[in-house]
Amino acid sequence: MTPALVQARDKVRTDTGPELIKAVPVRHPGRWVGGVIVLLLATLLVQSLVTNANFRWDIVRTYILDVLVVQGIAWTLLLTVLSMVLAMVLAILLAFMRESDNPLFRYVSWVWVWFFRGTPVYTQLVFWGLLAVLYPKMALGVPFGPELFSFATQDLVTAAVAAVLGLGLNESAYLAEIFRAGLKSVDNGQMEAAEALGMRKSKIMWRIILPQAMRVIVPPTGNETIGMLKATSLVLAVPFTLDLTFVTNAIANRTYLPVPLLIVAAIWYLVITSLLMVGQHFIERHYGKGVDNLVPAPVKATQAVTAAHTTPDIGTEEGGQV
Repeated sequence: MTPALVQARDKVRTDTGPELIKAVPVRHPGRWVGGVIVLLLATLLVQSLVTNANFRWDIVRTYILDVLVVQGIAWTLLLTVLSMVLAMVLAILLAFMRESDNPLFRYVSWVWVWFFRGTPVYTQLVFWGLLAVLYPKMALGVPFGPELFSFATQDLVTAAVAAVLGLGLNESAYLAEIFRAGLKSVDNGQMEAAEALGMRKSKIMWRIILPQAMRVIVPPTGNETIGMLKATSLVLAVPFTLDLTFVTNAIANRTYLPVPLLIVAAIWYLVITSLLMVGQHFIERHYGKGVDNLVPAPVKATQAVTAAHTTPDIGTEEGGQV
């Protein structure tokens, strides 16, 4: 090839740019087939729900905002909140006892977790419901001596109190293990560094260890809260007769229409669970600050670009020489 032809070729390549590769995207027919099948099944399900008269959607609309149903929702939420508060307080105490240097504290914590995790929650609720039968009167006084005061058990441990105790004590055993796992996820060097600065152990635990452990504690605790919401349907064993499940069952027994009332209860449980999941998301995001996998992708890209423009290159005048 003559020099003139070489120059002409180079000029053409410079003017037109590099030749682009004609890439063919990989086809995924299985995804389209799977998507069509899912849409078909979803359409059939919606059609079945809408056209099947046995669901009695008119009854669902009638009782979805019934006064008794709304009161049952309020009692269900109250039982859930009180039981979880009691469980969390006991779980934190049990987790600290499990990590204590005192062998008696460790043994008591282990026995507590062993007992309440090893027996069904329904059995525990029945026990709390029968507490007034086992102990008709409770007294405080000197052992084998005179009584200072006494009271009837049924006056203090009502059905609502028994339900909260049964659910809360059972849940505390599960949360204790979750909290203990969260505490163990924090490196021991955090504790040692804080002790070297002269901080008290209680302050180290509340200001340094727990905030970092919450990133591990929050997700399973949120799951346990949702489980607690549904476990309130078992308080009939106490017996407690004001929760959502009992109210909808009572209406169903009166109207002889169990299916629409079950749908009413299911809808409300789904609504409350969805709200709890939204709250859990924001709590996780709060305690997950600084964790890479919780940072949104646009923020990561912005941080990368900023770092690339602000970090001086090695060997330049700003970065110094190697």
